[in-house]
Amino acid sequence: MATVLSPPEQRVTLHNVSWETYERLLADLRDSSAPRLTYDRGTLEIMSPSSEHERYNRTAAQIVEELAVELDVHVESLGSTTFRREDLDRGFEPDSCFYIRNAAGVRGKKRVDLSTDPPPDLVIEIDITSPSLDKLPLFAKAGVPEVWRFDGDRLAIYQLSGGAYLERDASVAFPAVTAADVTAFIKDSETMDRPEWVRRLRAWAHGLTTH
Repeated sequence: MATVLSPPEQRVTLHNVSWETYERLLADLRDSSAPRLTYDRGTLEIMSPSSEHERYNRTAAQIVEELAVELDVHVESLGSTTFRREDLDRGFEPDSCFYIRNAAGVRGKKRVDLSTDPPPDLVIEIDITSPSLDKLPLFAKAGVPEVWRFDGDRLAIYQLSGGAYLERDASVAFPAVTAADVTAFIKDSETMDRPEWVRRLRAWAHGLTTH
C-alpha cells in the first residue's frame, strides 16, 4: 500500500510589496482557502498550511464552538476571513476567528470592514513552524482582544492590554477555561476516536456551568 505524505507547511516572504499588489492577490485568491496572506507595511508572507496545521486549527475551533453551545454563549465564527485596513497598511487572515461580545454586530453581514466594524473577539493561530511575520503586533494594531496560539505542543492565551499582548492562564472570552485545559484537549484529540473525544469535551464544557 502506498503511503501519502502531506507536504510540510510552506512560507514565502516578499518585501517591498505595494498595497495595490496585495489587494490584487487577495482578489485572485478570493475563492481559495489557501494560501493565506499576511501583509505588514510592504512585507507579504504567503503561507500554505499543512494537514497537521489544519487538523490543529479545526480542533481548536471545535473546542470554542462546543464551549459556546454548552455555556450558552452566542458566537459568530468567521473562519479565516481576510481582515485588512489600508490606513494601517496591514492585513491578515487568521486560522480561525470568532465574534463573541460583538457577535450581534456582525451577524448576517456579507462583509466585515475593520474601518467601521469591530475586530473579532477571539483569534486562533497555529504556529507549528516559525512564521517570518509575527502576527501578534498586527492583531494588536487591529484591536483583537484575545489570541489563542498553539505551537504544536502547548496553547498560550494572550490578552490585549495597553496595546500589547500579555500571556494569561485563563481565557477572557471564556473565563473558566485555562490554557492548560485547551492544550490537554488538543493533545487528546491526536489519540482518541473523534466521537469519544467530542463526548468528553462536551461533558467537561457542560461541567463548567456548575462552577
